[in-house]
Amino acid sequence: MAMSTKASFLLLLLLAAAWGADARAEPRTVCTITVNSADEKEAFRRYLPDENYRFVELVERGRPDWLASACRQDIRCDLLVISGHFDGSTVFYSDQLDVSEYLPVEEMERVACSDSCPGLFAPLKEVYLFGCNTLNAEAVRFPSPEVARSLVRAGYSPADAERRARILDQRHGESSRDRMRRIFRNVPVIYGFSSTAPLGPTAASRLARYFQSAPATELGSGRVSSRLLGQFAAESMIAVSGIGDSDPHAVYRREVCQFLDDRRSPAEKLRFVHEILGREMAEVRLYFERIEKLFASFSESERRAPAFVEALGEITRDDVARERYLRFAADADHAVIRARMIRLAGTLGWLSPTGQRTELARMIGDLLARKSMNAADISLVCTLNKDRELEQERNRLPPPGEAGNVSHAAVLACLGSADGRARMLSALASDDGDDVEIARVYLAHQPITDVDELRTVVRAITRMTRAGTQAQALEALARQRLTDRESLDELAGLFATTQSVEVQRAIAAVFIRADVQLLARPEVVRALNRHRLKSSGGDDIIDVLIRRLQVSAAPSPSGGIMAVPERL
Repeated sequence: MAMSTKASFLLLLLLAAAWGADARAEPRTVCTITVNSADEKEAFRRYLPDENYRFVELVERGRPDWLASACRQDIRCDLLVISGHFDGSTVFYSDQLDVSEYLPVEEMERVACSDSCPGLFAPLKEVYLFGCNTLNAEAVRFPSPEVARSLVRAGYSPADAERRARILDQRHGESSRDRMRRIFRNVPVIYGFSSTAPLGPTAASRLARYFQSAPATELGSGRVSSRLLGQFAAESMIAVSGIGDSDPHAVYRREVCQFLDDRRSPAEKLRFVHEILGREMAEVRLYFERIEKLFASFSESERRAPAFVEALGEITRDDVARERYLRFAADADHAVIRARMIRLAGTLGWLSPTGQRTELARMIGDLLARKSMNAADISLVCTLNKDRELEQERNRLPPPGEAGNVSHAAVLACLGSADGRARMLSALASDDGDDVEIARVYLAHQPITDVDELRTVVRAITRMTRAGTQAQALEALARQRLTDRESLDELAGLFATTQSVEVQRAIAAVFIRADVQLLARPEVVRALNRHRLKSSGGDDIIDVLIRRLQVSAAPSPSGGIMAVPERL
């Protein structure tokens, strides 16, 4: 009994000492980044005593550089709570119209890689990410087939090439879980959601139940709480740790940081790019977007610096890397990637402006050799020729693989062909929905500005016999923002005679985007009311149009008669 009493006394002394030490300890700092609802933050604040926890909101409303401001204040965070919608890859954002603040993941990566804000991330014991898919392990990037083909060209067997491509896929997959683990390096516990997260009020309720049952020593301990995971089990909450120095992904993190670290000069970053360009082209392809973005970030003064010019010159003179790169670019599966790689080759000094036009023309020739092309290919060619630089290459192109193909005509029209443009104007009034879509894509880049062209197209559309494609053509026409009264009157006549409410809605969309002063006449308003077809679902775009025209047709202060709409 004596031994038991003595042991109890010693235990009480130890507990008292521990309590005293804890009482004298500095309060822990809970940093919050609230870009949407504050429900989760308030749940933490409600249940954590003020004497032990200090709360710091890092977001400063109305200040776009709030994260940099927090860094300059040297705030040191023990716990971090981020609340906001998450798009699954790039940004935390708000669905509240009066909130403009957001948190780009790339900015978080830059801060973490630059170690420009060591107090913010380095001391963290726990991170709480309240957003959908914040720890989703699914890759958002996938290597395309040209990666495996390039590995075969490099000497791998087809089986080894596929295996190597899978390894690179895992390394460069850029899942949200991988990115969060890179950002919060060495943080023992990161809580987040592998799929859908609960809304703020639900999350706050779950947190309240957790705080009511968890011991005070559990929060911020750096150990995964099974109680917390249990409260959010229905919402796929999981916990991971940040990448440590011995983690298999640590090497990749260091390489990613070479692009983002503010402490590295532009010339140093260029030399790292040169190192990558000497690797297998499969890996160059997977780093391509980062290389492209890096060059876009350099200012003119940085590009003129002697060290930068020297580092870029070393890349320009690397003929081996140039040959391998251009061969890979020519084999790209997607034309848009091929075009971007050609542009980057120009930036690297591997292609002159003339050389870039030649390579782009070769790419367009390869597109024309296909049986058909999709809308993205046509949009790309029109975009590439927005300054009409490629028109001089048109006559050097091989003949299309299939004469008369509408998509081929669209490509030639994008390159300035008059015959191609005439074919596009005709295709807009086609009964083939695919042809109408191709014409729509083309006209989005090369709109109708000639009134005779416009009137010819409008007349052709009014004679179409299939309501579905006619509505589709009218939707494309709406984007042209008509300012010709004759064309608008022609469409008003179609509104009165069509038996399709879908066509009437499409005409209303044309009118809403047109010059309202040409339509705001009493007879137009009366005709719309008299001939509109009944439709279910209450007000639609036709009602919106009529109300708008009624307001515009109202008398001015100098006089006039307000149009009184006729009812059905």
